[in-house]
Amino acid sequence: MRDIVIVGAGFAGMYAIHRFRSLGLDLVAVEAGTDVGGTWYWNRYPGARCDVPSIEYSFGFSDELEQTWVWPEVFSAQSDILRYANQIAEKFDLRRDIRFETRINAIEYDEGANEWRLASEDGTTFRARWVVMATGCLSVPNKPALPGADNFRGQTLHTGLWPKEPVELGGLRVGIIGTGSSGVQAIPELAQQCAHLTVFQRTPVYTVPANRKAMRPEHLSVFREHYRELRTMQQASEIGVSNFNPRSLTGAPRRTGRLLDLDAEARKRLVEDNGVGALLAFQDVYEDLTANEVANELFREAIHDLVEDPVTAQRLAPKTYGLGCKRQVIDRDFYVTFNRKNVTLVDLGETPLERVTATGITTTEADYPLDVLIYATGFDAMTGALLRAGIRGRGGRSLREKWADGPLNFLGLGMQGFPNLFTVTGPGSPSVLCNMLVAIEQHVNWIGECIDYCRTHEVRTIEPLAESETQWASHVNEVAEGTMFTAPTCNSWYLGANIEGKPRMFMPYVGGYPRYKNRCDSVAAAGYAGFEKS
Repeated sequence: MRDIVIVGAGFAGMYAIHRFRSLGLDLVAVEAGTDVGGTWYWNRYPGARCDVPSIEYSFGFSDELEQTWVWPEVFSAQSDILRYANQIAEKFDLRRDIRFETRINAIEYDEGANEWRLASEDGTTFRARWVVMATGCLSVPNKPALPGADNFRGQTLHTGLWPKEPVELGGLRVGIIGTGSSGVQAIPELAQQCAHLTVFQRTPVYTVPANRKAMRPEHLSVFREHYRELRTMQQASEIGVSNFNPRSLTGAPRRTGRLLDLDAEARKRLVEDNGVGALLAFQDVYEDLTANEVANELFREAIHDLVEDPVTAQRLAPKTYGLGCKRQVIDRDFYVTFNRKNVTLVDLGETPLERVTATGITTTEADYPLDVLIYATGFDAMTGALLRAGIRGRGGRSLREKWADGPLNFLGLGMQGFPNLFTVTGPGSPSVLCNMLVAIEQHVNWIGECIDYCRTHEVRTIEPLAESETQWASHVNEVAEGTMFTAPTCNSWYLGANIEGKPRMFMPYVGGYPRYKNRCDSVAAAGYAGFEKS
């Protein structure tokens, strides 16, 4: 029997191997893919790119890693992030403790033996005292059940399961469903590769231009010199991003001014001079419905300035929800792509999809012949991978049963009734509202310290108290109340709204990373108060 099994070998699983080795734990990690990388292993679609600056989206646990790795761009492409993951695996010899092509489909707790038993789809079994679920927040692709989808005779792809080998689209008619982050990134690239691209939009999106610059060597040198300052700033940031400025060597904190304090002319000039991204810097945009609608209208006007056809511009402009409702999307030439002659926008809100046919898609208005159909339809976020793993705790109770009304847990780290099982960046933690690598390091460090505490103090099992879960759930809802995340018009994957039948519950913690970390630290300092220990 192992001390610990880690499920997943993305960045969370990789750091967990490194951290738990330092504690002398006998461990193994299991991974469904053929190699490390997690999100960046599976999401290879054209245009895939991180929405956090490269320097910030990096680990801080190794000075040597910081000083030797070179990021080629300010915002990294998928291929560069995957190279980074591979470098970490090689540098710290992680692969020797990973069992690849091993998808876990059952995790059951044996109360008498106080051990977890894990089984994979190929019949391999594992036993361990501790289990750490490093399965990621966006790792189970969502593919909606469209009428007739099985009849399509062309090639079908999903952005979240993109093939390793190149996909040749030259001369082909391509259709893509979805204009979330994956779709927004892929559409400009696909339009340049295929004969014709038809974009089937379900919901318009607010997207702002990404920084397109290459990483300047002189800036990289400054970052390397001041990495410790940058990491300190990250820990003090609400979203785990320092905004470290290599020119001034100071942090650039988020603006907290009010958009409504500017008159109409000043607002318009602000957008003209700085782009629509400037609207994201005002605190009242996220908390005041009037300010939010002012920002929304400025955004719509900017879309009309970019898109030549007024009807297309009208369709691309969001009207049913406001800025801040969903995770902010960044793009490279998204809106101007619709000025290309080989791109057609189909608004499924106006003309709903009737069925997928053998040769394309039929809406209430027209038939669209396709050779390739791409789903850019997102993920069963935050809970999908955990529920799919077949977890059963005390008395054989399934996690699916426990979470029938929403993901009740404590701090996004553990669940009552599932002793010695931890989740990394689970629901109820900042996770997807934060720089994920900062969140991952904090969670894995906390879990490691908790396990070390249990071994030192001869604690056999540890799990949250039921009242800790309910109190934390109330707090998570309380801090989200009054923000655009929970506005009546907001239907986002933060709430599970993209998955049919999923309980509507705001899943991430919006109170900010420092506040969350302080709570985790205080729990640990008090001997893991809020947890039942035996």
